[in-house]
Amino acid sequence: MSALKLTQIGNSVGVILPKELLSLLKVERGDSLFWTESANGVNLSGYDPEFDAQMTEARKIMKKRKEVLRELAK
Repeated sequence: MSALKLTQIGNSVGVILPKELLSLLKVERGDSLFWTESANGVNLSGYDPEFDAQMTEARKIMKKRKEVLRELAK
């Protein structure tokens, strides 16, 4: 564990993430980060649970309508 320092960025407060942490999160400049509360505090992730739920539903629809999608692709 290492500490991150909060810094003034315009009218906001931000934190500079070291390259090692960006690599662990599998994110880069311009990507979005998502946070969730946990019993131990806050979790920070490049993973969007809402997007994952949408993709799961989309996969179900694509599997069910495989023939229609195949025809549309022609």
